[in-house]
Amino acid sequence: MLRQVAEGVLVHRSELLQNNTVVVQGHAGVLLVDPGITGEEMACLADDLRAMGQPVVAGFSTHPDWDHTLWHPEFGDAPRYATARGAAFLHELLSDAAWKDRVAEGLPPEIADQIPLDLFGRVTALPAGATKLPWDGPEIRIVEHPAHAQGHAALLIEEPGVLVAGDMLSDILMPFPDPAAADPLADYLTGLQFLEGVADAVEVVVPGHGSPAAGADQVRVRIAQDRAYVQALQDGRLADDPRIGPSATYGADWLPAVAEWHLQQFGRKTD
Repeated sequence: MLRQVAEGVLVHRSELLQNNTVVVQGHAGVLLVDPGITGEEMACLADDLRAMGQPVVAGFSTHPDWDHTLWHPEFGDAPRYATARGAAFLHELLSDAAWKDRVAEGLPPEIADQIPLDLFGRVTALPAGATKLPWDGPEIRIVEHPAHAQGHAALLIEEPGVLVAGDMLSDILMPFPDPAAADPLADYLTGLQFLEGVADAVEVVVPGHGSPAAGADQVRVRIAQDRAYVQALQDGRLADDPRIGPSATYGADWLPAVAEWHLQQFGRKTD
């Protein structure tokens, strides 16, 4: 079911991982950002768009994680964009004859057979350093940064001020630094600085997972929470973060273990 979060911007929630597909209404149809994640959920989204009389005219993948690069035949053949670095990562992956096996290893086992991969990762690279999304609709700024994944980008829908944050600024997931980066924690803090740089223009923030939040102050609240988590890792400790605490409403059976792994992997080593 689609829920409006701002004028011309709607969100479709996926069940298991609480992924948010963002739908932006343009002049001739809609932009789909990170559609997912099961075939049934994407078909439901396609049905909703047909009922609205809204064809899909463009897509965008915020980053090359499997759950942000899916597509469904019922969305049609619209161009699907990604940053140059994100697209390069996906094109290299797809050049491997065993790419489906590699992707399947990361799928949640309880829904792995429900996730269609035939159209996975078929994105068009935007020019390196592109800052505007080429489509016939509201102006959308691309905020690329080094943080969660290679080629990760947020989108700022200039009017009405919606920040599509990708896998950052979640109310249910703490930061997941990129383990392949040379300096994952420093990169993550740099990414947060990029998002902070557009915060004054934000009225609604939509994370890749979790709940959207309205209010000009909410993006800064979430930036501060993510920054505190990363800085605690730099100090060799875990932050007092409600997303991994005893009152957590999501992932209480697995996120604390991930946080401990973050501390072992990224935390400052002390004698």
